[in-house]
Amino acid sequence: MPQLSQQKVFGLRERNKLDKLRRIKDAASELFVKNGFDDTTTRAIALRAGVGLGTVFVYAPTKRDLLFMIVNDDLQEVVERAAGMVQPTRSMPDNLMRVFRAHYRYFGQRPALSRLALREMIFYAGGPEAKKFLKTRERLIGLIGDIVNLAIEHKAISPQEDSKVIAWVIFSIYQIEIRHWLSSDDLDITRGLAHLRRQLVLLMNGLSPHVAL
Repeated sequence: MPQLSQQKVFGLRERNKLDKLRRIKDAASELFVKNGFDDTTTRAIALRAGVGLGTVFVYAPTKRDLLFMIVNDDLQEVVERAAGMVQPTRSMPDNLMRVFRAHYRYFGQRPALSRLALREMIFYAGGPEAKKFLKTRERLIGLIGDIVNLAIEHKAISPQEDSKVIAWVIFSIYQIEIRHWLSSDDLDITRGLAHLRRQLVLLMNGLSPHVAL
């Protein structure tokens, strides 16, 4: 019985921690969208979540960590779900579009918060949540590299550059395009992806004139 009681106490503590974390995330999301990232204070988030300021710092020592704590787990799930959509029989553009469509859908659900997160991502290198974010980013770039390697194996492309370099270029194009898309008032995913696909096809085809055989 004492052991069972300890388990119950431990379970209650874990539930309380998860509940506090959820309230902190919800409060941060609400205030970031309402007031903007710069004008939202950690103290205001703690007050809105109904927890002490010290409790907020236990979960995230900085405001930027709070912002990324909101999106990190979701982004990780998006990448893993997108990885399951890649098929060797599909073309390189089709595989890439399936991966990027999952990200457009995620970021399009909460565009105001997504704009803030993508803005802060540019120089995000420090803090407890940075390692998780950077790992997810590398997972996405690695997934793009896998798609590039599939295209090379199927002789759909014959690049002179390493697939890792190509993956980074594709990722960079995606980063620019999704920010451009989110800056619009008309978040049409089909339109946004069509514009992204056009850039990627241009990359695949290149700009050099074709040599007649």
